[in-house]
Amino acid sequence: MVLNIIRGHSAFHGEKNVKKVLTAALLVAATAAHAQAPESDDLRALIEAQQRQIELLQQQLDATRASMAQLAQQVEDNAQASSEANARAEILADTMENQPVAAAPAVKLGGYGELHVNLLENQLTGESDNMLDLHRFVLFLQHDFNDRLRFNSEVEIEHALAGDGAPGEVELEQAYVEYDWADNHSFKAGVFLLPVGILNETHEPPTFYGVERNPVESRIIPTTWWEGGLAFTGGFGDAFRYDAAAHSGLFTTAEDGYAIRAGRQKTAKARFDSQAYTGRLRWLGLPGLEVSASVQYQEDISQETDPLAGAAWLYTGHVAWRRGPFGLRALYADWSLDGAGPEAVGADRQAGWYVEPSWRFTEQWGVFARYNQWDNQAGDRADSEYAQWDIGVNYWPHPDVVFKLDYQDQDAPFGKKEMDGWNLGVGYQF
Repeated sequence: MVLNIIRGHSAFHGEKNVKKVLTAALLVAATAAHAQAPESDDLRALIEAQQRQIELLQQQLDATRASMAQLAQQVEDNAQASSEANARAEILADTMENQPVAAAPAVKLGGYGELHVNLLENQLTGESDNMLDLHRFVLFLQHDFNDRLRFNSEVEIEHALAGDGAPGEVELEQAYVEYDWADNHSFKAGVFLLPVGILNETHEPPTFYGVERNPVESRIIPTTWWEGGLAFTGGFGDAFRYDAAAHSGLFTTAEDGYAIRAGRQKTAKARFDSQAYTGRLRWLGLPGLEVSASVQYQEDISQETDPLAGAAWLYTGHVAWRRGPFGLRALYADWSLDGAGPEAVGADRQAGWYVEPSWRFTEQWGVFARYNQWDNQAGDRADSEYAQWDIGVNYWPHPDVVFKLDYQDQDAPFGKKEMDGWNLGVGYQF
């Protein structure tokens, strides 16, 4: 219909214009003839000239009609092409609508590891203690059942070789199911890392300074420390985060000197006569700042096997601050053990602290210094306190890969090993 209108409109206006031109030409000719009264030869010449003009106008009219016909054909072709394109688009849209949307993978793999070189010398005897060690190789596996329910796990090989007489171990650090029961609140059950200190939950090599983990979070807070049980995690307000957990506890006796690190059961047929409870509160009210405090209670640290031992309390507090290139970490941890047995060997109080300023002067380079002090027999008046200075540099060629170099200078109680020297390492996470 549109094409017919175009053709009709074009033809009507074309012929009407021609008629107007012819009429005007005849009037002009008649007027001129009447005014001048030309002779017959002049009149014949005039008529022939007018005939030629009429033929020229007719040719122009024919050309205009042909152009309009060609334009109409183009419009028709474009309309048909547009219709076909719309049809194809509708078919494609229907096809895409019926296709399943690609979802994020339900299973995720990650991990971390670190290789250390320790070049140390015992200042008590002058003997060297040089060692190269693949300290840790860890694989992380996560499976998302849905948006609110997931499974997390970590398997670790320590010191590269495990088995009878081998120096290493194969350990399952985490294996728990986590459920987001409300916005910003979750619940987990299984084997998980306890919410204490700075490194216990976040200890991948690129996340901290120094080749070895600091001695306070190794000997007082026995990082890495995991237990089996239940835990609630969440937040309230704009700045506060909480953790509350009920879990298996330590098992240490007089045979171990009631040492905290020796009491980790690692959920391997762990005695469950005396459970433990841990709570933590963190404040994250300023960008780059974390202020945290935690407390743990266990009714009997000997799992009811030592009548001279009793309850144990752990109190920790730390500050982690990053402002531009400047960083600062400071931590304090203090154990209080009841009973005549721990008191007799000075283990009724075990405490330590450290301060670590750092300066990351580029995205790839950073330096640090750390002072550590710890004592696993702080209840005894005898000299049992250790102190250690660490100073070193980290280089990150990639945010998840780090090379480390540091020097340690240790002061030990009289008659104990005093290890000074260099540490080198490389670590990664993914």
